[in-house]
Amino acid sequence: MTPRLFDAALLDALGVAACASPRRRAHLLLHGASSDPCQRMLVAIEPASYVPPHRHLDPLKAEVLVVLRGVLGVVWFEDGGAVAGSAVLRAGHAAGIEIPAGLFHAVIALAPGTAFLEAKAGPWLPLQQAERAAFAPREGEAGASVYFEGLQARFADRSRPLMRRPAC
Repeated sequence: MTPRLFDAALLDALGVAACASPRRRAHLLLHGASSDPCQRMLVAIEPASYVPPHRHLDPLKAEVLVVLRGVLGVVWFEDGGAVAGSAVLRAGHAAGIEIPAGLFHAVIALAPGTAFLEAKAGPWLPLQQAERAAFAPREGEAGASVYFEGLQARFADRSRPLMRRPAC
């Protein structure tokens, strides 16, 4: 057994993979199998990556996000799609959030090179229809870029990164 260190080299490599991905995000699974009782992953995400609002209905699947690098916006919604709240997470500051099971949410990278740790109960299962937000377009659907721009605009006045990193 060897511990896995989440150092700058690992985050840099994950960031390069995110820049090379058409979805502008990449993840490194830290758990062994999708059936594991605790799902953990490192995620690198760039500002152009649209993560549609979604939720996890299993009452054990609260989701924890901790920013390791960069700036991440988090938006949560009422069931009908109205924005219920938002937060800016910055590495070294207000760096984490626990999202209760059943709450629709989306994340938005507000700075290039953003990386975060995500953890929730397993096993991993694909999102079910009831976990997808009917009020928001899915990734790649018509209207997704306009909807995404609206989410980004919520953070326009409070997303200035503390540290600039080169964009993809």
